[in-house]
Amino acid sequence: MPVGRQWPEGPNADPDAARERYKADMQASRGALRELFRVEMPVAHLGLATAIIATIVVAVVWSPRTGAIIAGAFAGLFVIALVVALLAGGRGWDAARAAYKFTFGWADWITP
Repeated sequence: MPVGRQWPEGPNADPDAARERYKADMQASRGALRELFRVEMPVAHLGLATAIIATIVVAVVWSPRTGAIIAGAFAGLFVIALVVALLAGGRGWDAARAAYKFTFGWADWITP
């Protein structure tokens, strides 16, 4: 232990208590992250609709190429999320649903 560093438990720190505190903190952190990404399908549908409308508006106002880049970015994000969901053990439609919710679930931030 570096000089000047104090453990909350004192010099006779209990490794089991520290391990339990770490596990509890990690569980709380993971729970908060799960809550952040917990999205219902209608919200994800709203996100998809918003992305489609924004892509069309950008394609009309600026250029079709810019609209295609935006659409490609969303498609790429979906593919990456799908690969991660499959690697995490998701199967079939469950993995696709998780990737869809991750990709378009940001609409939860714009709805009241």
